Amino acid sequence: MSETQILWLRRDLRMADNPALYEAAQRGPVIAVYILDDDRAKSHAYGGASRWWLHHSLQSLSASLAKHGVTLILRRGDAVEELTKIAAETGATTIHANRHYEPWWRNAQRALAERLDFKLYDGNYLLPVGAVTTGSGGQYKIYTPFSRAVRATFPPRDMVPEPETLSSPETLPDSDALEDWNLLPTRPDWSGGIGAFWRVGEAAAHAQLEWWEGHVDDYEPARNFPSKDKVSRLSPHLHFGEIGPVQIWHHFQGNTSNGWRVYESELIWRDYAQNAIAQFPLYGRDNYRADFDRLRWRDPTTDAAAARDLKAWQQGKTGYPIVDAGMRQLWRTGWMHNRVRMITASFLIKHLLIDWRHGEQWFWDTLVDADYASNATNWQWTAGTGVDSNMFVRIMAPLTQSEKFDCAAYIREYVPELAELDQPAIHDPDEFGRRPKAYPAKIIGHREARERALTAYRVMKGE
Repeated sequence: MSETQILWLRRDLRMADNPALYEAAQRGPVIAVYILDDDRAKSHAYGGASRWWLHHSLQSLSASLAKHGVTLILRRGDAVEELTKIAAETGATTIHANRHYEPWWRNAQRALAERLDFKLYDGNYLLPVGAVTTGSGGQYKIYTPFSRAVRATFPPRDMVPEPETLSSPETLPDSDALEDWNLLPTRPDWSGGIGAFWRVGEAAAHAQLEWWEGHVDDYEPARNFPSKDKVSRLSPHLHFGEIGPVQIWHHFQGNTSNGWRVYESELIWRDYAQNAIAQFPLYGRDNYRADFDRLRWRDPTTDAAAARDLKAWQQGKTGYPIVDAGMRQLWRTGWMHNRVRMITASFLIKHLLIDWRHGEQWFWDTLVDADYASNATNWQWTAGTGVDSNMFVRIMAPLTQSEKFDCAAYIREYVPELAELDQPAIHDPDEFGRRPKAYPAKIIGHREARERALTAYRVMKGE
């Protein structure tokens, strides 16, 4: 008889194009395992919105595996220890997993390789980290040349089919009940808006891909207009691995539209972010540019005014309609339009002069697509602290952005206090003397905020 194989699942919760699942299935009966290991990730254990998604995604995958007679085993605790226990309990000696690049998972992968026959596969990204190198053989740090090199390497690998047959050993290890993990909010249950906005699981991901096929050609320039909502909404499905980027790439192979070309760049950016954390594992915690360690941020932990401003930003009560609309969309749906993510992030960092890490942690807790690499890379890009980043002195004007990208309908949807305002007043009610009493005044003026940020930057530079 074939030897029992252990499949370790993490952010690869799908049946098709799952190299680790496919290879395990070819070698023998499969024990599919998911381990909730909060301690290993520490400050980047899943936040509330991600836990909501994880519950439903595991539920969906469990049903898919059950159709093949395979039970999804759930354990909670240290992943290395639990997998070692399962191997001892079942007599299995080989563990299959798709490679992950978060520092806590890289540590776990090294530890497992020292204990058991541990086989890693590349299944979560267009290309494995390190697959493209500079002329000198080093790793790319800047996105644009990285993107060119990736495109020169295409096509990516072929897709791996869903296993035609799967089997399970006669005896299975003990499993937790998903409900006992308490991943869903209860006191209070704030997930109503998220549940109404999303459908979770592999089938939902492919349904969304089919929808996107009819819209991808319009992605550029429509992606910059929140009111048009011409974006894929595939990001949480990608994050949890309900669909893989290789599947998306092959789905659109042969599409020559500019919209697809720009969307392909977003998939490559996702790979770039993994490349960044592979080189700089603490990118989600530390400035890449050390001089920013000297910048005198307003600290919400010691400064009451900064704490009030941070709370106003989190709650969407800054007096800047486009910022408030974005933050309220985030709270209601667990997601935010990409253009508005840039505006809200810039506002926190430069208008409020609050360290990007406070924003990174808030997004980590509230986004259903919160990804360690992408979240850190995007925040450090906006802050000017990253290896490849915007300049700090380029300060985004949210009121101008709102009008330029025709955000009126978006604001009306998420800031109902302003729903009766027409343009241009809806973008800046204070300026036109039309702010309703129910809507807060600006917590700081744009010019004042800009000068404060530039002064802090000059002090940091010793000018």
